[in-house]
Amino acid sequence: MKRTDTSEWPCTIARATTIFGDHWNVLLLREAFYGVRRFEDFQQSLGIGRGILTERLSGLVHDGLLVKVEYQDKPLRHEYRLTDKGRDAFPVLMSMAAWADRHMVGPEGTPVIFEHKTCGHDFHAEVVCSHCGDPVDLRDTGGRWGPGHPTHRQDAADDDRRP
Repeated sequence: MKRTDTSEWPCTIARATTIFGDHWNVLLLREAFYGVRRFEDFQQSLGIGRGILTERLSGLVHDGLLVKVEYQDKPLRHEYRLTDKGRDAFPVLMSMAAWADRHMVGPEGTPVIFEHKTCGHDFHAEVVCSHCGDPVDLRDTGGRWGPGHPTHRQDAADDDRRP
């Protein structure tokens, strides 16, 4: 089944699904966050087929989340390193982990505990307002069309229309 390309839709969530909507991409990013860099190590840690792995790594390089860097010339070998864009995906995966810890963990408990090295405490991701720092809840949020939406009009900048 062919997937609908949402990369040009006037919605940043729809655009992000082109990367985060593929479970292999998410798991490859997770492994990169854990320090995995080499093709064989990705393959071994995930049990992913070579063809699928090649395709997904190439896509993450194409999309600018990973960069392919030569680490050996005879024979030629490469590793995959996170770019700034790739590192910026970390909060997305941490939010997914926090959601799964709340809704998908059984009585045995969470399989991974994340530690904040700066303060030495365990943590979970939390979405907070970038202005006031308070936790953000769905019931306390709203939205309006931004300048990148095709229906946005300059004369309607103060319009209270919601997407």
